[in-house]
Amino acid sequence: MFSPTVLDTSDLDTVINFVPTGMIPTKRMTPHVPVGVHEIVEEVHEAYEMGITIAHLHARDELTEEPACSAEIYARLIEGIRAFSKDLVICVSLSGRTFKEFEQRAAPLALDGDLKPDMGSLTLGSVNLQRAASVNAPDMIQRLAAAMQRRGILPELEVFDLGMINYAKYLAGKGLLRPPHYFNILLGNIAGAQADLLSVGLLLRELPPRSLWSLAGLGDTQLSMNTVALSSGGGVRVGLEDNIWYDRNRQRLARNIDLVRRVHRLADVLERRIMPPEKFRRCMQLEPGNGRYGCHVEAESESHPVPT
Repeated sequence: MFSPTVLDTSDLDTVINFVPTGMIPTKRMTPHVPVGVHEIVEEVHEAYEMGITIAHLHARDELTEEPACSAEIYARLIEGIRAFSKDLVICVSLSGRTFKEFEQRAAPLALDGDLKPDMGSLTLGSVNLQRAASVNAPDMIQRLAAAMQRRGILPELEVFDLGMINYAKYLAGKGLLRPPHYFNILLGNIAGAQADLLSVGLLLRELPPRSLWSLAGLGDTQLSMNTVALSSGGGVRVGLEDNIWYDRNRQRLARNIDLVRRVHRLADVLERRIMPPEKFRRCMQLEPGNGRYGCHVEAESESHPVPT
């Protein structure tokens, strides 16, 4: 599970990073996407019962279905999930696709106590998507990284191309990222790394030491990249955020639980165990859950200041 520079090849556990909602799918596109707080919590609960490691959350306005950055909505999501699981790893989205101001994007990082997220997404560069752009200026990336470090929240490092891994190493050199690292490698975006073995190999080769990684296949590539990840010793990212269809021919709209169930079937065939949340917490030096969330907050004198 760790990058090849770390000798941990005997551990066959695989991370399942569950992405139920995202920012794009709407009820008009598929009736199966959870948008309201209750719907999202219920689908995370169902996936948790089957077996997942991380829940990657996006907040939505329940009436308009538009993306939301409200700390209050994230608080309700986290409260609902922790009512049935005190240890599931929770990651909040800090995406720049819709929200441009630091205060908007960093809003859920202020949650504390039982509502504190364990992780926050950090896309390591700007990305041109099919119909829009996710803008992540260097200053924004560094401010978010510093805010997470100060709050004791682990960055979920999102990578769409090789240069973003290089930027992660640059941030580590500045003290803004500290190992162990968790990378989500997203493949198949029209303007990013493609979902093929050459791209996967190049990206994995460049990961820094002590890196845990998962692959995401966007759109029709979700199943193939799930399979590549499982057969290569990595983790998977799966859910309706990345693909609303169950089959490549787009004849059957997917349900989140069916996508998770398919990953479990593949893992069984490949003799891969699913990494439980408590093991991920140990690997990534997170607090154990049960009222203690995020990672250890270092002394103020050792923490990195927020760039201005």
